[in-house]
Amino acid sequence: MRVVVGAALITHGIARFRTGQPIEPAILDILAIADGVLLIVGLWTPIAGCLEVILALWVLYMRSGNACPCIFLATFGVALVLLGPGGWSMDAHIFGWKRVDIQQ
Repeated sequence: MRVVVGAALITHGIARFRTGQPIEPAILDILAIADGVLLIVGLWTPIAGCLEVILALWVLYMRSGNACPCIFLATFGVALVLLGPGGWSMDAHIFGWKRVDIQQ
């Protein structure tokens, strides 16, 4: 899920960045690309997921048009924050993979 969302953020950010817009919206696109790279690598996944939600909602608020990509990215950002990075991520290698065992 991290790789799909990260790739979507990178391609969406590059596509918007190439339109030749002013510097203020371009900063959002650069942040989206950097956030996508963090998610693909799996580094600071809860923070990157929160940043993804903030960026998606900000783009939804600032730009009119199709709201589906922003809602998609915000929903998956919340899911990544709640699920965590997974076993194959830099977070798991650096901090260890956390498991919750429920006792009955």
